[in-house]
Amino acid sequence: MLYHAFEFQNRMFEPVRDAARMAGALFGPALSATQGRLGREIMASWEMVGRTGFTHTRPDYGIASVRVGNREAAVTEVPVHVTPFGTLLNFRKDVAVTQPKVLLVAPLSGHFATLLRSTARTMLQDHDVFITDWHSARDIPWTAGRFGFDEYVEHIIDFLHVMGPGSHVVAVCQPCVQALAAAAVMAQAGDPDQPSSMTLMAGPVDVRINPTKVNDLATSHPYEWFERNLISTVPLPCAGAGRRVYPGFLQLIAFLSMNKERHIKAHLDLHGHLARGETERAEAIKSFYDEYFAVLDLTAEFYLETIDKVFQRALLPKGELTYKGRPVDPSAIRRTALLTVEGERDDICSLGQTVAAHDLASKLKPFRKRHHMQAGVGHYGVFSGRKWEGQVYPIVRNMILASE
Repeated sequence: MLYHAFEFQNRMFEPVRDAARMAGALFGPALSATQGRLGREIMASWEMVGRTGFTHTRPDYGIASVRVGNREAAVTEVPVHVTPFGTLLNFRKDVAVTQPKVLLVAPLSGHFATLLRSTARTMLQDHDVFITDWHSARDIPWTAGRFGFDEYVEHIIDFLHVMGPGSHVVAVCQPCVQALAAAAVMAQAGDPDQPSSMTLMAGPVDVRINPTKVNDLATSHPYEWFERNLISTVPLPCAGAGRRVYPGFLQLIAFLSMNKERHIKAHLDLHGHLARGETERAEAIKSFYDEYFAVLDLTAEFYLETIDKVFQRALLPKGELTYKGRPVDPSAIRRTALLTVEGERDDICSLGQTVAAHDLASKLKPFRKRHHMQAGVGHYGVFSGRKWEGQVYPIVRNMILASE
């Protein structure tokens, strides 16, 4: 019923959004010609109304070219391996240069992998970048089967098999746990395709350390509460009709409520920028929220198993995690260099939660380990923005190069 109610409300409000967009298109030129403040205020209000609501459509990565050495190289998105639940997408450059292969593991937490476009764009300068382009469960027929914690780990392993030996892994946020588990499983099996290096960025490896509001939310209710109150069924006419999911709009609402004042201020600022004709500032805010309001549904089994295994029982740091019924032993990792990165002001994955991976990879030689705490950044600043590009990325790049 929850999903049906959301869809009904969204469709009921669509004529209002359409009317605002139409009014802007019809009367915008005349109001602009007057150069009056009232006209700009009206146009700004129409645009704000037209922008309300969420979308279930994946935004474009928008990476048409990237600077490689002393030339601009065109970039083409090439699907290398496709499953019902995700695509291994390669950002292929038209340059005849061999660069380290990197699997960028995107979070599956309510947003599309395009949230990492700036991470991918930066890394493309020096690397052959692949990304886990996850599909929304809303669009996956129930006949495709289940996708839970083990299937996520399995996808990382399969993608690394497709990429071949000598690949590197960079996992951002939530999939740090699955990436570490995948590396451990491959090491235990003596897999020749186990990654040469693994960078874990702002991920909940051990949520028992410095718990955040996100951690508290996950432990404030029993497992059954999440299943009873947050899981819904995809309605018709979606391709995934009948599949049980954790709707992406619920995750987004939770994130918005955590920083309500900040998001309200951002939209008030956007209205002001539009009214004053400050196009560049307005576009920056619009670009962020175009991405932020594009929501992806998670399969019910993946969401619930993540709540249970990662946040409530912390199975990996306790040495109790299994993969397909067999124990996962991170101490088996001996060939994969490990870099962990945390943000000083991260309110989603706090200090200490990611660096805990070093204790788990207990038999990895010290010279293969490194940790970096980035001062002055929150969660998103770890993998996007000026400090990511100028301070974090060089450390990630050097770790990969040293592991080649």
